[in-house]
Amino acid sequence: MQKRPSRFTFICLVILTFFVSSASVAASRLSEIIDRGTLRVGTTGDWQPMTMRDPATNFYRGFDIDVTTELAKDLGVTVEYVPTTWKTLVNGIITNKYDMTGSASLNMQRAKVAGYSDTYFYLAFVPVIKKSNQSRFRKWSDFNSKSVVLTSVPGTVQHMIISELLPNARQHSTDNPTLVKQYLLDNKTTAIVTSNIEAAILVSRYPELAIARVDGMRRPSPVAMILPKEDQVWINYVNHWIELKRTQGFFDRIAKKWGLARLEVK
Repeated sequence: MQKRPSRFTFICLVILTFFVSSASVAASRLSEIIDRGTLRVGTTGDWQPMTMRDPATNFYRGFDIDVTTELAKDLGVTVEYVPTTWKTLVNGIITNKYDMTGSASLNMQRAKVAGYSDTYFYLAFVPVIKKSNQSRFRKWSDFNSKSVVLTSVPGTVQHMIISELLPNARQHSTDNPTLVKQYLLDNKTTAIVTSNIEAAILVSRYPELAIARVDGMRRPSPVAMILPKEDQVWINYVNHWIELKRTQGFFDRIAKKWGLARLEVK
């Protein structure tokens, strides 16, 4: 018959659990950020319209900047943007150069050594058309017709999406990526397929273009913040914040401000 632990042993276990939990909380980036009064965010400054750095003033702006500024405000601290590159993005988390990153697509290689927040945005693919054709295209299937010409670069994801999803359309190819949008501007193609990130840039630069209001994006890749893998307290806080802001429509408002397509993922 197994002997039950004594009352003294039980009390000791409770106390030990309390101190372990307290130590875990104390060691969290969350308490460090609050004590420091600064949230350090690693950002590349080269991904329009997510994060853009002005070299002359070192001023950052973009979707990511608005999101992390809001997080810092709700934490009651200021935000500090730490320059990084895509190559060193994860290493900056591991070596404690910053507390989190801005937006990054989910990647299983990154996930081996770093943590991720919950997803709050999707990088995916949308059709871009002339504004004059908006009433003509309401569904992806509207593009799947011989009367439609779609331009893309062979070997790209866009080219494969067109081949697989819209086989009845006439596929026009060019080896020059810069010509793809030009064919659309010159009415030499009906539409192009590109990421919602690039689509936002195109429609902001060229008023005559629009993102087709179709039934969802295609080939979505979730976007989230990279966080210290071992710090569940900090990860939990960020995830609770994301859920609250998502419910309040914050991410939709910021996406709309920067012209990002936030369509239903299919």
